Amino acid sequence: MRGYFGIGAEDISKAMNVAALMRTAHAFGASFVFSIGSVRAGHEWGRVDTSDATGSLPYYPFENPDAVMFPKGCELVGVEITEDAVPLPSFHHPRRAAYVMGRERGSLSPELLARCDHVVRIPSRFSINLAIAGAMVMYDRMLCMGLFAPRPHRPGGPVEPVPVPQFGPPLWEKKERKRKARATAAARDDL
Repeated sequence: MRGYFGIGAEDISKAMNVAALMRTAHAFGASFVFSIGSVRAGHEWGRVDTSDATGSLPYYPFENPDAVMFPKGCELVGVEITEDAVPLPSFHHPRRAAYVMGRERGSLSPELLARCDHVVRIPSRFSINLAIAGAMVMYDRMLCMGLFAPRPHRPGGPVEPVPVPQFGPPLWEKKERKRKARATAAARDDL
């Protein structure tokens, strides 16, 4: 799969939630995990994060939204219930993304929302658990990245195989053909 993603949370008061999010991120192939602001009781993570995500993946603890720094080209995607948020099933995931979840009893801070390139919402009637919301976002990303055969229109498994990527000729061959075509057209114009 091309691209990468990371996932994290802002100001989490329940260590079990962030540990479950990071364990799930490890399972879904995240490239990194992060936290913003205070994350309570980090020593308790091992009780839930049995995969040792923070020992297996880069973990970035940022003090506040202004300190957040990701690689160039990485788009920050906030997961939040706002009026202008894109429903998750309609969202096209960036190839390089960092997803950030909000507080258990609140929202992403206005400072962090202002830094987000995109804001998505899970179409549920009310807010759901942080770790479950993160799992849903990562699962949706995996489906949208085209790693699986398309779903059939009838109940049951896929009837089509996973599409094999199609690659054209190298770029230099395309450019060479264009140069020859221009040279041929210029020669005809000279006649």
